[in-house]
Amino acid sequence: MLVHSVFFWLRSDLTSAERLKFDTLLDALKGVKSAEKVYIGTPAATGDRPVVDSTYTVALTVLFKDMAAHDAYQVDPLHQMFLTCKASWTRVQIYDAA
Repeated sequence: MLVHSVFFWLRSDLTSAERLKFDTLLDALKGVKSAEKVYIGTPAATGDRPVVDSTYTVALTVLFKDMAAHDAYQVDPLHQMFLTCKASWTRVQIYDAA
């Protein structure tokens, strides 16, 4: 099992059309065949604590069976299409855990 967690800090000046494109293409990642599960969310209201970073805008977590499934995801047309939104964020941070 591989857990692929991606955190996006979106530009504050995104137009509604740009945000819609980002959200639509992000949601489309649920259709990637090599992904076991795809979760999309925003920071939870768990309260302020020194160890919690809730400064991101959107989180994506994708579960893969193995590294081969992850590698297939990277070249999947839906993922490649999503990457056309790169201008929508000011920062992205990825954490992969096996």
